[in-house]
Amino acid sequence: MLNGIGAPGIILLVILALLLFGPNKLPELGRAVGRTFREFKEGTRDMIADSEPEVKSEAPAPAAQKAPVSLEKRLPE
Repeated sequence: MLNGIGAPGIILLVILALLLFGPNKLPELGRAVGRTFREFKEGTRDMIADSEPEVKSEAPAPAAQKAPVSLEKRLPE
């Protein structure tokens, strides 16, 4: 999508944004865009985390194959 823009196009977009919004509003717009991306990332992480237990619960490991857990505390020698 942005392959054909290049450096002159980006410079033109920055100048256009400065003219439209002014130098005082650009930091606020940047923060808003950053918050939006952060919320989107958190939402996708939550969706991925919700779907992972379903995959793991389909094939539970048999209890007979688990090694016994030792409750003794070993001291370094």
